[in-house]
Amino acid sequence: MALAVSQNTIRFEDGAVQFRLRLALSILSNRPILIKNIRADSLEPGLRNYEVSFLRMLDRITNGSRIEINATGTQLRFVPGILTGGDVEHDCPVGEKDNDDDDGGETNGNDSSTLIRYRSIGWFLEGILPLAPFGKHDLTVTWTGITDGTFCQQDDPSVDYFKSSALPLYAQLGIVASDDMLATSSTGPSISILRRGAAPLGGGKVRFHCPLVRKLDKPIDWTDMGKFKRIRGTAVSCTLVSSSSTARVAYAAKGVLQRLLPDVWIHTDVHTRKQHSCGPSPALTVTLTAQSTTGVVMTAEASLRQKELPETLGQRVAAKLLQEIQYGGCVDSDLQSLALCFLCLTPDDVSRLRIGRLTPFTIEALRLYKQMLGVEFKLNAEEDTKTVVCSCVGTGYRNMARAST
Repeated sequence: MALAVSQNTIRFEDGAVQFRLRLALSILSNRPILIKNIRADSLEPGLRNYEVSFLRMLDRITNGSRIEINATGTQLRFVPGILTGGDVEHDCPVGEKDNDDDDGGETNGNDSSTLIRYRSIGWFLEGILPLAPFGKHDLTVTWTGITDGTFCQQDDPSVDYFKSSALPLYAQLGIVASDDMLATSSTGPSISILRRGAAPLGGGKVRFHCPLVRKLDKPIDWTDMGKFKRIRGTAVSCTLVSSSSTARVAYAAKGVLQRLLPDVWIHTDVHTRKQHSCGPSPALTVTLTAQSTTGVVMTAEASLRQKELPETLGQRVAAKLLQEIQYGGCVDSDLQSLALCFLCLTPDDVSRLRIGRLTPFTIEALRLYKQMLGVEFKLNAEEDTKTVVCSCVGTGYRNMARAST
């Protein structure tokens, strides 16, 4: 059966590319979208179960949204409702990884060599970060599933990554306390890992809280990177992984970083099923965060690969963090699209953000912001710093869900 399409519906013919960001911008702009050819050439065409799960989560935090999927799952029409927020619980899919054909995410709409049937909690958290402050009430979401980054075509971001990078971004935006007079708590944004759970079987539990805001108060001008003064990190192991392995990861990472900076501190956190009730799957992950004199935060993370030594993991994540610092900018590569999205929502004035190299996902996101929000960025490449200054005029976005009550 053909899906009914209104004249103001935005059409996408390239499948599940930027699936979460398109849905988030549809809610922010209050414009319906129609996505066609979702893995139409795949052996298993249509939406994956984690994408359907993400749609269910959006349906729970909104009121009046309409979701229409055709019989094969290759076509989706989404009509956004009002973002209500509130207290929501959601189970993220977990399972096994089989060899088959899939896109593994949002970088390619149709082709891949691995069928991914699950995603981490970080994948779901990343999808609602642009929406969280603009609800009718404060948003609190409790997820169960995989807390660490999983190995798909690209690593999913872990919850630890967003705890280190997204929360400082919210603070820079002024999202620190609720504007809701009926809110039972005046606390700012928070991400709490209640229980660890690694891929593929999960078993973790995470709570995310974000207060509502009526609007972003002032334009953004993040162009001063400053000098990096300290590095903090956490090495985490789950289930059957020796505590000495986390110490070896921390020692190897500090061995690289302390050649450049003396103020390096990496905490080791060992979780067992008996003491912490963590998930049944073993894992070893590490997250590092560098802080500058101007408040800039750069974050890098990595998980232990098969047949990889803990020392190699520590050196690899340290090199990854140093690479992000070398790129420059005021946000790291994985946070570029989120920061630029908030630039679009600032007051009707010029906002600027300095970033390092533009990632392919960010380039596609810039095109999407122009198409759905009507915001066009000016990019100024600076040869001396090897960075790019992105500037735009904000839309003056206001929280219409709150204004309508």
